[in-house]
Amino acid sequence: MILTDTGALVALINRNDPNHALCVAATRALPAEPLLTTWPCFTETMYLLFKAAGYPSQEALWHWRAGGRLVLRDLTKEETDHMAALMDKYHDLPMDLADASLVAVADQLGMKTIFALDKDFHIYRLRDGSALQVVP
Repeated sequence: MILTDTGALVALINRNDPNHALCVAATRALPAEPLLTTWPCFTETMYLLFKAAGYPSQEALWHWRAGGRLVLRDLTKEETDHMAALMDKYHDLPMDLADASLVAVADQLGMKTIFALDKDFHIYRLRDGSALQVVP
């Protein structure tokens, strides 16, 4: 699965998003696997999609989940505790809840790549000190 942030999800679904073509092209280069996100990112995506394109775009996101194109990860206690530590560490950026959830999941699952438009993912570090590879 490909760990995926809010901005990439919004851009994939909203054809009027300035990053739509970039993200669609990027998915063609990714392995043919479902996208993985967290509930905080899913919530943020729903909010932004509604603001940008109304309910039909939210409905599309629900269809992605129902069809298996998007997988939602339930956060564990360990991941949630790690999120709090990450938000404290990066409070000067600041790191938001959605970003913290993705970094915590990446740490837990040993994932090293994220599909994201957010430049902060170049700054965040995993527990082993490495940075995530950001696509596109």
